[in-house]
Amino acid sequence: MKIGIDISQVIYGTGVSTYTENLVKALLLQDKKNEYLLFGGSLRRRADLKTFASGLKGNFESKFFPVPPMLGDILWNRLHILPIEKLVGDLDVFHSSDWTQPPSKAFKVTTIHDLVPLKFPRHSHPKIVSAHKARIKWVKKEVDKVIVPSRTTKKDLLKIGLKEKRIVIIPEAPAPIFKPAKKTEINKLKRKYRISGKYLLAVGVNPRKNTERIISAYEKMQAGLNLKLVFIGHFHKGVEQRRGVRFIGHIETKEMPVFYSGAEALVYPSLYEGFGLPVLEAFACKTPVVTSDTSSLPEISGNAAVLVDPYNVDSIAEGIREALDQKKDLVKKGLTRIKDFSWKETARKTLEVYR
Repeated sequence: MKIGIDISQVIYGTGVSTYTENLVKALLLQDKKNEYLLFGGSLRRRADLKTFASGLKGNFESKFFPVPPMLGDILWNRLHILPIEKLVGDLDVFHSSDWTQPPSKAFKVTTIHDLVPLKFPRHSHPKIVSAHKARIKWVKKEVDKVIVPSRTTKKDLLKIGLKEKRIVIIPEAPAPIFKPAKKTEINKLKRKYRISGKYLLAVGVNPRKNTERIISAYEKMQAGLNLKLVFIGHFHKGVEQRRGVRFIGHIETKEMPVFYSGAEALVYPSLYEGFGLPVLEAFACKTPVVTSDTSSLPEISGNAAVLVDPYNVDSIAEGIREALDQKKDLVKKGLTRIKDFSWKETARKTLEVYR
């Protein structure tokens, strides 16, 4: 078979980028029978796509074209013209990105990680909301199989009318770089970012990530503990700056495992996640996790995290205390839980969908 995969998203440094990058690497490593065509569109960053492809090994060729995201949205989500074969040639299987849904004669597969733009439109850019609404319309009409990472995302798709027989649950996994860091690496990182003493870690800064309640819970429980609260993400005017709270901003991907490894706990009481990859990343780095009892997070964390009510500051504060008290036990449970997730298995199940 000739399998075409749109890898446009690998250049954006998001969770979807992580998924696309690791899925492609695992497929090429595992599948020696089929031929792969990796393609993508970008006006300014085609060089980045080429760089990614140049580091891959396996039975593939690549093609990249000057189609920026907004033009792709117009061509494929709104007008729904220009079959993908016009750009890349004939395919047996076409695995589209999470941004556009071009027409195709091939067996059509796509991955929908979550419905965040539709469930939380006020927290997303209007153009992103509009693009996802338009794309979902064509997914419902034309796509043969829709891969989702959790029962939560499957349930959300059923609610908007997608047929159950077309949905396949295939969990994702942390990238191989997520493993416990050495003490020297942690100390070096803390010096670089001027973090003194012990800290709690929070990933993402926006209303859906529950930033304000995390800060309020931290203030409730941190007296006498001398803990900092470190956010990976940019401070913005919608969040009040508080004592002991640091907003690190954008960091290099390779630094993320070190941040996890150095933290006393990951505080991740998100209001909604289609999968919640940071939970597994923290497990892999031997970091206790406090997360929500809603959406996919209980499903992903199993019995290895402290579950809290994300809408209740007292619940979050108590969850942090519990994680600190039970650190050794939670680390052990997290390492056991992480064994249930691997890119090798994700790729194997994805290949079954292609076949």
